[in-house]
Amino acid sequence: NTSFDISTGNVKTVTIGGDAEIAFGNWPATGSAGTVTLIITNGGAHTTTWQNHGSQSVKWPGDNAPALTASGVDIVTFTTIDAGVLTYGFVGGINFS
Repeated sequence: NTSFDISTGNVKTVTIGGDAEIAFGNWPATGSAGTVTLIITNGGAHTTTWQNHGSQSVKWPGDNAPALTASGVDIVTFTTIDAGVLTYGFVGGINFS
């Protein structure tokens, strides 16, 4: 499981080597926008779940998290305006291989 500290930068990389829970912390205070982009390698090779602010899930378009690439790179971005209480996830690109 991997937790990303948003206060240390807004672009992160991760290589998935097994089932993973991706979480986020230290978003900017409510009223300030926070955005982080993940460059994910081999994210579809295993089950990946997305959590934010405790047990609250990331919100995806149509309530469907993207199908990540099993062998390649995907770029996914997350944004919030309320300190991470509600975080939106969206795809920047899938299958950069």
